[in-house]
Amino acid sequence: MTIALSRVLGRTGVRISPLTLGTFNVGRGSDEDGIRLVHAALDAGVTAVDTADVYGAGASERVLGKALQGRRDDVFLATKFHNQVGDNPLHAGSSRRWIVRAVEESLRRLGTDHIDLYQAHRPDPHTDLLETLQTLNDLIRQGKIRYYGTSVFPAHQLVEARWLAEKHGLIAPHTEQLPYSPLVRTAEREVLPVARQYGIGVLTYSPLAAGWLSGQYRIGGHQPQSARADFVPGRFDITLERNQPKLAAADALARLAEDSGLSLVDLAIGFALNHPAVSSVIIGPRTPEHLEAYLKAATVELGDAVLDRVDEIVAPGSHFLERDTGRRTPSLQPAALRRTREGAPA
Repeated sequence: MTIALSRVLGRTGVRISPLTLGTFNVGRGSDEDGIRLVHAALDAGVTAVDTADVYGAGASERVLGKALQGRRDDVFLATKFHNQVGDNPLHAGSSRRWIVRAVEESLRRLGTDHIDLYQAHRPDPHTDLLETLQTLNDLIRQGKIRYYGTSVFPAHQLVEARWLAEKHGLIAPHTEQLPYSPLVRTAEREVLPVARQYGIGVLTYSPLAAGWLSGQYRIGGHQPQSARADFVPGRFDITLERNQPKLAAADALARLAEDSGLSLVDLAIGFALNHPAVSSVIIGPRTPEHLEAYLKAATVELGDAVLDRVDEIVAPGSHFLERDTGRRTPSLQPAALRRTREGAPA
């Protein structure tokens, strides 16, 4: 299966494939298996690859660098910084101090002299956003990165970043990366409209909602087993009361897919690709079989009747668990909700 479609990444003018290969799983097995998976995706027409320095503590970037030898110029290469790499808490964040070191480490592991898209993996509440923007602009001028973006930034921070860039004569972020699927639709409220307004390219991830839309989560079925379920069992336990609404929605979407002559993977990826703000959907196959299923889904076009039924099952702009949105909103955490006691300093 090959894909030949391309989309423009926001206002960059760069054309990339509708599917981007996510390499969270690359480097977790043998180098040879990871290289074969990357080559299979590139051979099938995938032109964009996304990784992060934190994946496998650098192993993903290292194996990806091997896989891209001789093919680097044919790939739009994206990686991320911010999350802690290794045991040293200083090896994290979005400060100038860490970014200038992190980019050099990523360039070395990837075996390249430039990164096409360098992304802040998460917002950094401890660093002035202007410092981060200025540092990333410096990296563009130095030729070490071509574009930069954000990941799971709320709409108000995307607007703030653009305002700061205009005020200080900087290049504004080019992209935003976020989770988006029929089960996780929060981005439809504010982030996706803001992205469309300002020409921000959107890369979405987790189109199968961390496995909930793999087809294994069905009412009356057995508990699916996965590494994610072992790591955070409460998020995937189908016997828990809090997961029943999500289970019911996943089951209803599976039945909709069957009635439409599609697999649930087809439905989920087709849904994400259908949104006009989405430039490319990041897929994270673990096997060649998974990759083939994703590639097939990239050609699916969903009609209005199917999309309307999805809206009936999961309301636009909604989600089931806060954790599914990719971040925990600081203002909604218990400590932030406590009221200042009378007489105590504000």
